[in-house]
Amino acid sequence: MSQVYLNSLLGGALIGIAVTIMLLFNGRVTGISGIIGGALSYAKKDWLWRFTFFLGLALAGIVLRVIEPETLVNQSNRGFGTIVVAGLIVGYGTLLANGCTSGHGVCGISRFSVRSLLATVTFIFFGAASVFVMSHFLGGSV
Repeated sequence: MSQVYLNSLLGGALIGIAVTIMLLFNGRVTGISGIIGGALSYAKKDWLWRFTFFLGLALAGIVLRVIEPETLVNQSNRGFGTIVVAGLIVGYGTLLANGCTSGHGVCGISRFSVRSLLATVTFIFFGAASVFVMSHFLGGSV
């Protein structure tokens, strides 16, 4: 089995273990948009763990960038401004969907949530449609 498949399998297993630990010990679903939204809202009494969780994600990315810089190279041929705008659009989409792919796709489906199943199917459909439109009609590479 190639290293790419082993890394993917290990990454998926670690995600599964992490969300299970979060649910068992904290009683929370590991939806990144909800965690970050709560961290930015000081009105919530539990903002500290949310901020710490977000800080851990950011620090992990920084450590990965230092250890293996080639893994976080922008290969999309898109400028920084385009990436920021795309990120803001995705963030707005998570507000509309009441969650993101990590919350709905990983946690919601594993809890047999119909709403999460529908949200995840919608994410995948529009992601595939975007790739199709970009590559066939707008001449872009995705």
